[in-house]
Amino acid sequence: MEDTRIVKIFLDEETVPFAEFEPPVKFELDTTKIPDGKHSLRIVARSSKGREGMKVVPFEVRNGPQISVVGLSANEVVDNRIPITVNAYGSETDNEFIVRGSETPKGIPAWVWAFVISFIAFGIFYGIMYWNPDLYKSFF
Repeated sequence: MEDTRIVKIFLDEETVPFAEFEPPVKFELDTTKIPDGKHSLRIVARSSKGREGMKVVPFEVRNGPQISVVGLSANEVVDNRIPITVNAYGSETDNEFIVRGSETPKGIPAWVWAFVISFIAFGIFYGIMYWNPDLYKSFF
């Protein structure tokens, strides 16, 4: 009896598969040949009795640099002048790391400031409430 099982792999809405295999399948998808953006991998498998099954796996390709925008959110209503920081970082070299521009500068969150101020205020309160010169006698 001949094995008629087959797995066909399609990219996006293509009608011609870019690969056909006999199961089990193990392959590498080279995303450097796919443009950045949202895509889907459609896998069609045929059983030994001729029945077909399909699975669609959505994914997003981002081979270009990571782009970060600070100061402007999507669909935000703005007026006057607003400061915007744009950073793009990514490296195609595997043997070196570029430090400059590898992180997007962000302000310290308000909850961190509230914690620091509360900690300092508690320290001052504790010092005032329990300051007693008799407790600090010199050994000399």
